Amino acid sequence: MLKSLQMLFRRTAMLPGRARPLVFWLSLALLAPSAVWAQLPRAERPEEVGLSSHRLERLTEALEQYVAEGRLPGGVALVARKGKVAYLRPFGYRDLEAEDPMQTDSIFRIASQTKALVSVGVMILQEEGKLVINEPLAFYLPEFRETTVAVAKADAEDESGDDDDSEGDGEDEPENEDEPGYEIVKANRPILIRDLLTHTAGIGYGNGPAQDRWAEAGIQGWYFADRDEPIGETISRMAELPIDAQPGEDFVYGYSTDILGVLIERVSGLSLDQFLHQRILQPLGMDDTHFYLPESKRDRLSVVYSAAENGLEKAPDPGGMVGQGAYVDGPRKSFSGGAGLLSTADDYALFLQMMLEGGALGQHRILGRKTVEVMTVDHLKGKEISPGVGFGLGFSIVKDLGARGVPGSVGEFGWGGAYHSSYWVDPEEELVVVYFTQLIPAGRIADHLKLRALVYQAIVD
Repeated sequence: MLKSLQMLFRRTAMLPGRARPLVFWLSLALLAPSAVWAQLPRAERPEEVGLSSHRLERLTEALEQYVAEGRLPGGVALVARKGKVAYLRPFGYRDLEAEDPMQTDSIFRIASQTKALVSVGVMILQEEGKLVINEPLAFYLPEFRETTVAVAKADAEDESGDDDDSEGDGEDEPENEDEPGYEIVKANRPILIRDLLTHTAGIGYGNGPAQDRWAEAGIQGWYFADRDEPIGETISRMAELPIDAQPGEDFVYGYSTDILGVLIERVSGLSLDQFLHQRILQPLGMDDTHFYLPESKRDRLSVVYSAAENGLEKAPDPGGMVGQGAYVDGPRKSFSGGAGLLSTADDYALFLQMMLEGGALGQHRILGRKTVEVMTVDHLKGKEISPGVGFGLGFSIVKDLGARGVPGSVGEFGWGGAYHSSYWVDPEEELVVVYFTQLIPAGRIADHLKLRALVYQAIVD
């Protein structure tokens, strides 16, 4: 858009004086439909979209009370309905020690909320005919052609049925402490791309039966920002390690979306950073969403705190997974598709509104409507990740409202992040909710449940 405007100024400057204003404004009108979004439209009052101003103040009071009690440092809550933002409130502090108040444009580490954007990226490639999600991953990442699985020895014995010691002398054989408590077997079938999208590939976060091997390889936990190597190199080493379960059998939350990020890089020929910027972030106007923060935005990054016995403590710097992270001063090499992005509430709401509207926002179509439909239905074939909740292609899916037992709607989709952020989209209510804070570990705090209750009680249409 900026380049187009610069060209427009140059061309109109060459026209006769009287013609310049008319030609300029007519040309600008033609350019306008391609302009990116900066933020969702604002409702003049919550009542405009069927929400009660008075009832939403209960949410403000609850969040401010958490800050007053020293249980939350601060954050931003956004509620949009029917395409307009009805509630956008910062609360508490971006930096407690500096007494720097939280702002609506404060930037947060969103961790696993990155997964939704990367999952959309994979579906973009399917729509372009560059892959099919029911294909084996090894078609594109051949290092995953010979996948192995670590099976705990007790489980292996149960499966074989060979645990009878009738030929022995009645004494137990002494265990060899040097032997691992697992066996390594071949995978029953290849890992499919779809398995990665649904977290049924059997790949955890390096803490499964063969965690000793994952630790030796230096691959454990979701945090990648301090790695001085491209994500593709890490994932290639990962392919040599035994995974936690047979592909397709269980929901195992872990590195699946990081692998999808590398898949995007291999198929598109772009870094994950470039791909997301070109195909999702730039078209939607998500200008404050980055893997690594530009220096000019350093002072907008919210500080991470940890719940401790005596209240909140500032997390160490950089401190790895439970610290400030290397998102400003770091190698800037590893683009983690599973947990790497930083964003603002406004930016993330643009992405969610695009999903709510069937893959398009304004003049910009990111996905086809049918693709969004298949992403936001349950794929777990009767299994659940929690009561009443299944999983689609990158999102949790509410299947049974009564079984879940909290306000919401069947068909609602969402997820959250390790720094205590959360989001959900409720198509039935045309509702988007974004909740960002920076608290790890969070301790015993029910702010997510209270947020949900207080958002839904405010619907009055």
